Parts: sequence; structure tokens; C-alpha cells
Amino acid sequence: MIIDASELPDATLSARVCIVGAGPVGISLALSLAEAGVEVLLLEAGGAEQSDASQAFYEGAVADPAMHSPLDEYRERRLGGSTTIWGGRCMPFDPIDFEQRDWIPHSGWPIGPDALAPYYPGANRLCEAGAFAYTTESAFGRPMRPMIAGFDGESFTTDTLERFSCPTDFGTRYRDRLAQAPTLRVVLNAAVTEIDLDEGGAIVTGLTVRTASGGTIAVNADRYVLAMGGLETTRLLLASRRVQADGIGNRHGVLGRYYMCHLAGTMGVFRAAGGRDAVWHGYDVADDGSYCRRRLALRPEVQRTHRVGNFVARLHHPRIADSHHDTAVLSALYLGRSLVPKQYRKRLGDADPDGFSGTLRHLANVARDPIGVARFAQGMLLGRKLAARKFPSIVVTPRSGAFSLDFHAEQEPNPDSRVRLGSDVDAWGMPRLLVDWQYTRGDVVTVQASLDLLARDLARSGCGTFDYDPDAVETEMTRYGAYPGHHIGTARMGSDPRTSVVDADCRVHGVANLHVAGAAVFPTSSQANPTLTAVALALRLADHLKGL
Repeated sequence: MIIDASELPDATLSARVCIVGAGPVGISLALSLAEAGVEVLLLEAGGAEQSDASQAFYEGAVADPAMHSPLDEYRERRLGGSTTIWGGRCMPFDPIDFEQRDWIPHSGWPIGPDALAPYYPGANRLCEAGAFAYTTESAFGRPMRPMIAGFDGESFTTDTLERFSCPTDFGTRYRDRLAQAPTLRVVLNAAVTEIDLDEGGAIVTGLTVRTASGGTIAVNADRYVLAMGGLETTRLLLASRRVQADGIGNRHGVLGRYYMCHLAGTMGVFRAAGGRDAVWHGYDVADDGSYCRRRLALRPEVQRTHRVGNFVARLHHPRIADSHHDTAVLSALYLGRSLVPKQYRKRLGDADPDGFSGTLRHLANVARDPIGVARFAQGMLLGRKLAARKFPSIVVTPRSGAFSLDFHAEQEPNPDSRVRLGSDVDAWGMPRLLVDWQYTRGDVVTVQASLDLLARDLARSGCGTFDYDPDAVETEMTRYGAYPGHHIGTARMGSDPRTSVVDADCRVHGVANLHVAGAAVFPTSSQANPTLTAVALALRLADHLKGL
């Protein structure tokens, strides 16, 4: 059953498990529980569609606007959450990501990779990312065209994959299953504004819910799960201060700290010894029709030897704004960047370094190959706009044969990188957030060392050269600030309440019936996008709750 909270004025709702937040994590958790016969109440603050009025509740402040996107961007307050706008990139965490690494401060999970292994295949199915197979051998079982002809890396491998969802909008894809599950009620436009505790602060006694029409709903359940994303989960816990003055789960001041995203950038020039035809940087299609892409991945033993974080890179087209790439399609994208969706426009928005003369050169590039531009546009229309499983991203082989390197790196947990309550309040009187995202010197070292190792691997293999300015690494990795949409670590998992918010079962320390699901509980960020692991962790939590 799916209903709107406005249809339930001043009601009291009860369930065995109440889940707050109907994004991919909340929906996955609700379906797993309900289809096992558990009575579930799933509350979503937004509606079935995007609403500017609802989205405004996400507004907040950032300490440095150059380092973090506005808080009402790159996340959606609606059924399906941010899967309504995501790119669909999926990959599991690597075993090394779970380890306590003495060179990564505050690293180490209270669970190991074996704890999530049984749940990753189910997460892959829910994300519709094809089979749970993330190496070329397991995914294809046949010889593949090399990513770079002749590459034989000591530090890097090209044998691991990232896979892509359709991308699946969980709200649309699973709406019928949510509506038809007999023990599940989904309530839209139901914003939780307070978590109520008993006098001792050890048990959640209920939730206060506000409706879009101004009504109030009380909620009672045996167990409560917050699945609102790394920012809103933290906000609600911090704002629930009637019994625990510093916020629920924050007796030791950990809640909201260790805020991580990812470090990303595009830099340098790679030229293959065999020319542009010696490079395959596009997508391979698995037998099930899903798109896969190989990466240059830093081997775990090399991470240990050089004491750096996890790191992957992809060959990429040159910077689109620079007209000297002499590539018609890239120039057409630059000239038409206002038509690109907002969440992807940022990296196209740099001005051409040559100003007006650069714009003229872009026009000349397009004029040189209008047929190529037309073919590209047709391919994107058929393969992305009209296809059920969309072509994941722009892949263009530069005419010059000069590729850039697009990297994605782990960010260290840093207690000074944090999310806290600001002085402004929203329409319900809840404090808005103030986000102060920070990076560390160790983050810079990870990227610097990884790029150096990759340049050495390429030169040693004799397959090409990678030229870049080592002194420009920090500038490039912070060009766009925190990688948007990845909100990790603010309610971290651990065995010690003094350094974590939830335990290995995602239960808030000291509160018997309150759990947190999603990337907020990740102690470390890996190189991987968080959605697949967040869904796998939700399925593990579902199995735990079924047994209580």
C-alpha cells in the first residue's frame, strides 16, 4: 500500500519495523523485510515526484562553497531518492577497504568482506547491474581486447570492472512491489522531525512526523531504521535533543564527523605508443546486456607497500573546454553544455582558456566533421535517451590521440571533516545543516603517489607515456571540491562507542531499537561509488532484523 500522509490527519501508525527514507537503501530493506512477512512502515519525506517546495527542506550552508556543492543539489527528496538522478555506476568494496590500515588514520571496519559477500549478488540484482562479476575473467570468460595494447603493470591492473545499472530509479522500478506487499505500508510526504526517547535515552518510543498539509502523525514500532542518506540521517539524530542534549548517538561527539566523499579529477596527457587505435577506453557489453568498463586499479599489495589509499583511473577524453583537442564531438558538447543535465554540467562548464578565439576554434572543429557530430547525437539519442538500459556516459576517442586520465580515489576518514547543525531552520523548525568538508595531506599523497606509479608502469611497459605536472595534483583533485552525491561516514560503524555511532549490526550505541542504514555508517570510503555496498549492507541488516 502506498498512501499520502495528508490522507492520515493526526493519525497514529504502528509496525514491527519503521524505516525512514525511501531511497535505494530504504526500499531494498523494506522489500526484504516485507517479502519475509514482517510488518513494515516505510516513511518518505517527499512525494512520488520532484517538488521544489519539498526539495527546499534540503537547503543548508557549506563552510566553503568552492569545496562542496549546495546541499539541495545531487540528492532528491522523493520516492526513489537520489536514484532518480544517479549515473548507475556499481562496484563492490575491495577486501583491503575493510582492513585496519596503520597508514590510514581511523580505518578499519568491525566486519570483514565475508560479512557482505552473501548480500552483494542480491544488491546487484536490485540495482539491475547485471551479474555479480567484477573481473574480466568472471564477467566474460573470453579474451578481451586490451585496454592499452602492451600494458603490463606492476602497480596497476586492468582486470577489474565497474558495472552500470540502467540506471534504475528505485521509486519507479519497485513501486508495484512496494504497493502490492501485503505487510508493507509506504507513506509519502511524511517528514520525521523528531525521534522520541524514553527518559533514560535507551529506547526509541516513537517518531514525530509532519505532513505537507500541516498535520502531525505519531509512529510507534518495535524497531526503527534511519535510511535517509549521510546528511539527513545525521541531521535528524543531531536535532533530536530532548533527552540527549548533543543529539542521539552523539555522547562522545562522533556523530557528523569523519565526513567523506571521494577525490576525483582529470589531468595529464596519455599517448599510446601504438596511437589511438591501441587504446580501448569504452564499454564492453556483457551477455546479459549490462554495460561494463575496465579501470586502471592500484593493486592492494602496492597500496600497502607505498602506504596510500585505494585508487582507480580511467582513460578519458581531453578537457572539453580546451579547443586544441581538435575533436568535433567534444567541441559540440562544449558549445551545447547548457543542454546537459545539471548534475553533469559542472565538469563541462569551464571556460575555454583561449576565450573568444577558443570559441571560434570550437566552431571550426564542429565544421570539420558535422557528420561525426550527427552520428554521435544519433547514438546518444538511441543509446541513452530512448533506451531502457542507457549508455552510461560520453566516450569519445580524441582526434589527436591524446587522452587525459580521470581518477577516483579514496578519502581518509578525518574527524575535522564534519556535518553539524547550523543556525537557520526549515519550515518545520528543524535546524538546517552546516557542512565543512575537508581533505588531508594523506589524500593528496594517495593521488600523487598513484599517478607517479601509473606513469612508471606505462613507461616500463613501453606502451605509451603519461605526462602530468606533479605540482598541480592538489589543485586538480580539489578543482570541483568534494565529489557530489557521495555522503559517507557521518554515523560510522565500530565496536567502540567512543569512536563510532553504530555497532556491527548498524544499531546506534546505547539505543536498543534504533538502527542506521546506508553509506553514513561506512568507516572508510574505498575507491568505489557507495550505492551497491549500501544496498548490500541494507540486505544484511534486513536479515538481522528478521531474527529479532
